[in-house]
Amino acid sequence: MRLSLVQIDAGVDKTRNLELVRDGARAARDAGARLVAFPEFSMYEKKVVDGTFAGAAEPLGGPFATGLAAIAAELAVTLVVGIVESNPNDPRPFNTLLVVDETGRVRARYRKVHLFDSYGFHESACIAPSPSLEPVVFDVDGITVGLMTCYDLRFPELGRELADAGAELVLVCSSWVPGEGKADQWRVLAQARAIENSYFVGAVSQTPPVSIGRSLLVDPLGAIVGELDEPPALGTFDLDPADVIAAREKNPALTHRRYSISREESALSA
Repeated sequence: MRLSLVQIDAGVDKTRNLELVRDGARAARDAGARLVAFPEFSMYEKKVVDGTFAGAAEPLGGPFATGLAAIAAELAVTLVVGIVESNPNDPRPFNTLLVVDETGRVRARYRKVHLFDSYGFHESACIAPSPSLEPVVFDVDGITVGLMTCYDLRFPELGRELADAGAELVLVCSSWVPGEGKADQWRVLAQARAIENSYFVGAVSQTPPVSIGRSLLVDPLGAIVGELDEPPALGTFDLDPADVIAAREKNPALTHRRYSISREESALSA
């Protein structure tokens, strides 16, 4: 399966952002990609998540999602795009990854679980966490794909649940905030999730000044297959599920686990 990671410089103009997705998806299609991943907040982005995100939010039947469906169907690719999804039960919207397949049908939706209340930011003041903790996976061309959003990358529990759900590739759609050591953390965390779960990790981020760029693909043994620089760019990679099988045969750590901790047990002990 051929994957493209498209790092863009989304802003507050949703019409422009949709055109960035269209242009990136077309370039990916021309490169032979079947799955095209865009960053977190590709629909609407600012340097700091604030109250304007609620005003920018749309339902899944809104114009931005409808536009994504048209792009996916026109180009016959599966898109993964970060949107701001309106929330009928809370003034705070969801930070959502929307998966639209080559027919224009919504295949999956992942609402961010771990909100970025770190490094002086307070995402939860303006964004609602997902009401569901279930891992989200979907299939493209015989490969099972799992989803994370940005700060989720720091939580190995989600990475392991995606592995247990059958993921062979995990996409981490991000707007990774810049700062001292942050690019190194981004790279190391992506490699760690790949190594400990023996799957591919495709991490795609927005570009400076809001984010760091540096999108990358890591193989199931933790080697960086390719990495982009900071400006808007496209990276296209071929993924073979046989590499996941081979990595798990070489390092069968997933079968050596001697314990498990469920979410329910964790909650009771908190």
